[in-house]
Amino acid sequence: MKVSIVSLTVAAALSLAGLSSALAASGSAPRVATVSTAKTNLGKVIVNGSGRTLYLFEKDKRDKSACSGACASYWPPLITHGKPMAAGGAKQALLNTIRRSNGSRQVTYAGHPVYTYLLDTKRGQTKGEGSTLFGAGWDALSPAGKKIEADGG
Repeated sequence: MKVSIVSLTVAAALSLAGLSSALAASGSAPRVATVSTAKTNLGKVIVNGSGRTLYLFEKDKRDKSACSGACASYWPPLITHGKPMAAGGAKQALLNTIRRSNGSRQVTYAGHPVYTYLLDTKRGQTKGEGSTLFGAGWDALSPAGKKIEADGG
């Protein structure tokens, strides 16, 4: 009996090690979010680690997201596994996290939960700016943590 328990334990450990390696190799391993800055047609904005513009949702209350379900499908929240990191002009002191209803940790910047926009598929795009999808405005954020409102848009 002891041999089979040891065998099962070793097999389980090897399976977990293989899963961890596979996740890391695929880029699916949990990682810490990075917030940086980029120049766009709106001026300098904060962006995620892939250079995609980050937006605030005017319906959110300070440190609480009002975007879930279908909203979060169009406006994916920036999720982190650990303390988010600032780079390239973003301010570490303005970064924090909140807990979403599903238990994940969403990055906040200057108290605003931040999101990307599904139709921003390339670095520097700001197609979500000025949208009112899901009942309130969406605006890019400046490195100072202020919303940017495009003229006429």
